[in-house]
Amino acid sequence: MPDKKNIRTNISKITKQIRDFLLSRKNREFLIFLFFFFVASFFWLIQTLNYDYEAEFAIPLRLKNVPDDVVLTLPPPQEVRVTVKDKGTVLMNYLFGQSFYPITLDFKDYSKSGNQIRLLSSNLQKFIASQLLISSRITSMKPDTLDIIYTREKAKKVPVQLVGHYTAGQQYYISKVQYRPDSVTVFAPEKILDTIRYAYTEPIELKNMTDTTVTRTVLKRIKGAKFVPNFIDIRFLVDIYTEKTVEVPIKGTGFPINKSLKTFPSKVKVTFQVGLSRFKDITADYFSIEIPYKELLKCKNDKYTVKLKNMPKDVGHIRISPSEIDFLIEQNTSNDN
Repeated sequence: MPDKKNIRTNISKITKQIRDFLLSRKNREFLIFLFFFFVASFFWLIQTLNYDYEAEFAIPLRLKNVPDDVVLTLPPPQEVRVTVKDKGTVLMNYLFGQSFYPITLDFKDYSKSGNQIRLLSSNLQKFIASQLLISSRITSMKPDTLDIIYTREKAKKVPVQLVGHYTAGQQYYISKVQYRPDSVTVFAPEKILDTIRYAYTEPIELKNMTDTTVTRTVLKRIKGAKFVPNFIDIRFLVDIYTEKTVEVPIKGTGFPINKSLKTFPSKVKVTFQVGLSRFKDITADYFSIEIPYKELLKCKNDKYTVKLKNMPKDVGHIRISPSEIDFLIEQNTSNDN
């Protein structure tokens, strides 16, 4: 471990070297020059900022308490731009220090009658001026007139339709897609409302999912229409494939009373892929193999290619073993008393 005394000695030497370097004649003159340069620059900046200037600021605009049945055909802008005149020091404070509160308009305060709200810049200047110093003066505002046009329309419920592509990872599959909500209310003029059958989502892209995934997406906008809510949550239930084998008996159909079918073997093995969550539920009862009598009459030999007549919808990659069976059509004997 280093000796504390040696450490103090080394620090003392380094400190002395730095002090000697800074206090050398050439460096001392340069430091004095820098000091007076910064002092002069500071006073010049203060003097310059004492003059009047103009600066433009963007202030957010919000419209609240809009009823669900109101469709904004001409919505308000997201912000207004205000030009303010004052001394440079004040404007610098607005730029880097003070932040402006959003202009918030309450729909209920202005929608007394008709279907249009018009606000002149003078109506908004009072709110903005309350955030400025007394010395500041608003010289202009864009837009100078604020128009909001709306309409109250009819409504109906429409189902949600997903747009996009989604895939599961290798050895996985998507067992179910859930929408929350699965339908939304749409408000629109009657002519537009009659053309809307679904609420389509904005395109989504999800690949190689290996676990249940939930994503939120907005609904695609339609001009003149309003969806409530305008977004949905989509839940992709992802399951992993596993393999299962069941034995399914072979049955003959359409045979005359005096004839019967005998197959070798009498059962075949059906191997398939199924989701782990459904592994125990899928049994041999979900499958059926039937051999019609008329098809056997067409066979040129005593072999028949086995085909499934019924199977569950949520299984895949089905294999039958053996795929061909031997068969024999037997003549039934009757005993007369």
